[in-house]
Amino acid sequence: MPISIDRGTNISHWLSQSDKRGAERRAWFGRDDVRRIADWGFDHIRLPIDEEQLWDHDGKQEAEAWDLLDAGLDWAMEAGINVVVDLHILRNHSFGQSDEPALFSSPEEAGRFAGLWRQLSARMRSRPCDRVAYELLNEAVASDPADWNRVALGAHAEVRALEPRRPLVLGSNQWNSVFTYDQLQVPQDQDTILTFHYYHPMFITHHRASWSPEGRMYDGPIRYPGRPIADEHLHLVRKPDNHRLLDLSMERLNKPYDPEQLLADLEQPLRAARRTGLPLYCGEFGVINLAPSHVREAWYRDIVTVFVENGIGWANWDYKGCFAIVGPGGASTGIAEVMLAAAAAPKR
Repeated sequence: MPISIDRGTNISHWLSQSDKRGAERRAWFGRDDVRRIADWGFDHIRLPIDEEQLWDHDGKQEAEAWDLLDAGLDWAMEAGINVVVDLHILRNHSFGQSDEPALFSSPEEAGRFAGLWRQLSARMRSRPCDRVAYELLNEAVASDPADWNRVALGAHAEVRALEPRRPLVLGSNQWNSVFTYDQLQVPQDQDTILTFHYYHPMFITHHRASWSPEGRMYDGPIRYPGRPIADEHLHLVRKPDNHRLLDLSMERLNKPYDPEQLLADLEQPLRAARRTGLPLYCGEFGVINLAPSHVREAWYRDIVTVFVENGIGWANWDYKGCFAIVGPGGASTGIAEVMLAAAAAPKR
């Protein structure tokens, strides 16, 4: 039976991208959160994990983090929802680094990456294949797509030899981009799930985000649908401080978005899914909570509708955090309700 990952949310900043340890980490996410997610109507969680949380610098397993990973899986099984375990950040690879990751230049590091998955498989292989999937690596950032294909297929083959029917989630190079999907080498394996991430247009999804070049370029009014920045506010746009944006015109950065453009952006992953017959999954998407609520809700409503109408499973970023469906004190931000209503609406 294939795993069901139609409607999900990301459990960020628990076993990934967090300095929390001990009681503080245990308090961030627990059984009650999983029950709430299930009661809302989600059918899975995507669970990011980082190497530095599960292994110390000498490669020794950190017992508490492994126990929390087991607990998270147990809670999901109890609540009747499924899990995508996502190896999010490695010591030799992060989606945020500016230099070429050692993962792609060193055979030893590629072998060590496969070795991490051997250990993860040893811990999780007893979990039902229709309940738990493995995502090999979050947002590869190889300069040469051939390097990601080589490393990804090596890890895929390693895990597949250990677990012949485990669902394995594989994404494209350059941050799981929809625009690099034609460069992805897909294994001939019917238990593979193709994934991508989607945060377009960035002037909306990362509005005023301090870590995002687009967020630093502009902090005036935004809108959706249409051009994110209206003509009368273009004078407020600052010069990009990031090299990847310097050659892009405002016509491209600020192009109009609506459901048709959202769908057009997904052409490459949809083509890959049709060519291979493999399921398609958007493992991350979202709009930061600094954006106006009406803009957030309109964008979420449209993108989830596009996903559902094209048979794409999804998990928003994130459950708790600055894109979250749960705000301070545990209150709903309203985004979960918008997404799930869009997912349940009759197709157009």
